Amino acid sequence: MKVKRKKLKVEVPSMAMGDIAFNLLVFFVILARAQDDGHLQWTPAKAKNIESAGNSKVSIVIDKENKLYLNGQETPVGQLAKAVESNLGKLPAGQRTVTLKVHQDIAAQRFEPVIEAISQAGGDLVHILEEEK
Repeated sequence: MKVKRKKLKVEVPSMAMGDIAFNLLVFFVILARAQDDGHLQWTPAKAKNIESAGNSKVSIVIDKENKLYLNGQETPVGQLAKAVESNLGKLPAGQRTVTLKVHQDIAAQRFEPVIEAISQAGGDLVHILEEEK
């Protein structure tokens, strides 16, 4: 004897589609906000006859508001040497490049401890400047 199967008609509720669209919207807004560096205000210093530094493993920025960032993450000066050292790992000399970007209006007393921390970590310091025109 054959038993007839019921054909199931499955529909996705329209309310679920709205929830999915809302969750995707929230996801992309958060993602876009996480990668936004709008809070970082930096104007480079200017110089003549500049040569390219190439790529670096570590990037340090001191912005207009005197905030210090290590690879895009705000970091206190006291933890900078250890953080730079861990980012450089066991790279050989010549490949331990650290890029330092300092806003043109920042006083030397703010970036000198940063230079010292890079030196303690064994990094090769490269300053970012903009060529005068």
